Amino acid sequence: MKLEKQPFPLNIPFVEELGFELWGFGDGQAELRMDLSDKHLNSWRVAHGGVVMTLLDVAMAHAARSTRPSETHGQPGIATIEMKTSFVRAAEGRLRAQGKLLHRTMTLAFCEARIIDEHDQLCAHATGTFKYLRALPTTGRHLKPLQHAVPPQPEAESPEPDTTP
Repeated sequence: MKLEKQPFPLNIPFVEELGFELWGFGDGQAELRMDLSDKHLNSWRVAHGGVVMTLLDVAMAHAARSTRPSETHGQPGIATIEMKTSFVRAAEGRLRAQGKLLHRTMTLAFCEARIIDEHDQLCAHATGTFKYLRALPTTGRHLKPLQHAVPPQPEAESPEPDTTP
């Protein structure tokens, strides 16, 4: 898996709001990174457990997604079925989450992920089970399709103002 910053394959507003960055994606693996800021901290001024768990969850989901092509832009939908997290030490600074697909079936993926801090210390570890979905059934049995990321469009140049008298 090549490590370089890249766009997320799907539009996930919550992930964007948290400031996660996708640095690796493929072959059953995914790497995400983030810089903690005040909005990510708990009352001890370290990463809030919810931020840590979300980073682990997204890393595992992307690892599961990375090997399963789909009819829709090459990315299946995926939902977390269960997740177990162990918090090893307080997470601070720049964090790196490494997700790995351990096993998959046609409908399920079994994954693990770990978060490493900027000193290469293990902060948290998780395992999770994920279900592949084509769409998400919601209220009234309506299906919600995946929201794929929109490739950035080049900015259009402004026309020169007309200066003729």
